[in-house]
Amino acid sequence: MAKKRVVAPGSILDRVKWLGLKILIWFLLASIGWVLAYKFINPPITLLMVMRNFERKADGKTFKIEKEWVDYKQISAQLKRAAVASEDQKFPTHHGFDLKAIDKAYKSNKGTSGKIKGGSTISQQTAKNVFLWPGRSWVRKGFEAYFTVLIELFWSKERILEVYLNVIEMGDGIYGAEAAAQNYFGKTCTNLNRSEAALIIACLPNPLRWTPAKPTTYIRHRQYQIMRSIKQMGPLKLGAQQESKPKK
Repeated sequence: MAKKRVVAPGSILDRVKWLGLKILIWFLLASIGWVLAYKFINPPITLLMVMRNFERKADGKTFKIEKEWVDYKQISAQLKRAAVASEDQKFPTHHGFDLKAIDKAYKSNKGTSGKIKGGSTISQQTAKNVFLWPGRSWVRKGFEAYFTVLIELFWSKERILEVYLNVIEMGDGIYGAEAAAQNYFGKTCTNLNRSEAALIIACLPNPLRWTPAKPTTYIRHRQYQIMRSIKQMGPLKLGAQQESKPKK
């Protein structure tokens, strides 16, 4: 009769630890490789785009993803300035996180109003949009912070802003600056003026609720505030490059 093999409790724990270590190493290698690849390769699709299309299908609509990649130099200087002026004025100088904005958002969200105020930088939003799924769980926030560190480490500020303006949701099935410019103004995003750029960015907090096609009084007010901020901020300087001050 064969003897039963007795496995020491310590060996099981060692195996679990070793398995956990291997998973961690593979995750680190895969995630770093992913980020490095997107330094040179434009992201073809995001999880948000996929999820939005499942939502459209559930509503009886057809699949819709309108997007067209535009290189950093071809994006309107007004649009780049509008994004920074409205979404993250410390973007040129921070390393991925605006601690004051995060603290302010945290204190504001402790209230009972139910209205959530965000404190995410452009870098954080880019990490979320490109590598993760939408949501507000602490797990997703943890991954967001991790990928934010990676893109700040391996990408230039120009690349971060370029990716951000090419993948962000700007309407129902509309993603990126070029698709937005074509849909709302019938022109390429290269030729957007200050007013048009500010109007597109004004709708970003909720592009499914607000649209440049039918701006509300609130959106017009945001547009005015962004235009004023653009005028005050001067030329946008990212890294060694500085945008020339664009024409009106």
